[in-house]
Amino acid sequence: MAQRLAPHMEAVAWDILLAAGTVFFLGAISPGPSLMVVLRNTLIGGRRQGVMCAIGHGLGFGVYAGMAVFGLIVLLEEAPEIFTALQLIGCLLLVWYGWSMWNVEHEHLFDEHQASGRQGFAEGFAIAFFNPKIALFLVAVLAQVLEADMSFTSKAAVGLLGMTIDTLWYIVVALMLTGTSRLDALKSNAQLIHRITALVLWGFALSVFFRI
Repeated sequence: MAQRLAPHMEAVAWDILLAAGTVFFLGAISPGPSLMVVLRNTLIGGRRQGVMCAIGHGLGFGVYAGMAVFGLIVLLEEAPEIFTALQLIGCLLLVWYGWSMWNVEHEHLFDEHQASGRQGFAEGFAIAFFNPKIALFLVAVLAQVLEADMSFTSKAAVGLLGMTIDTLWYIVVALMLTGTSRLDALKSNAQLIHRITALVLWGFALSVFFRI
């Protein structure tokens, strides 16, 4: 009985967790569309909306991490058309989201009633889940560190580690901005920030589209 349970009960592969965790952290702190979306939600909704955006993004990242650990690599090899469809959906979302950023009405942007944790969570989750580069990043990283005979515990730990690092990083970003002069400076340049965000998202969508 003990021998049959061994594959599921073996110790976590700490060396693999360390390698994966290092790359997860470097990926999280790299500036990109995700950072811009967290900044935007913190800007318009304050700490609560920024933190909820971070949590939503972490959950979206965690879904991809779990998929990558437990089968996304196989999916890409066996059904590339499904992944291509996901990439196209992601491109369309980024274009639409960029358009909404470019045309946002700044006159009432910071009204108290506009702060919404639900909106922050939804936007954070969407920008992570419909970002095909996150999937490609995870596949590229995990293909280097995962082993075919890894236990379920080790695989689950890798996925949870990625989600945790991503969530905590963006929570720190949101918390560091609120209640400081940095947030006031961002508010005074809100239109510029939104339009930079739009350009980043559009450029990101184009880069993905031309690689499909």
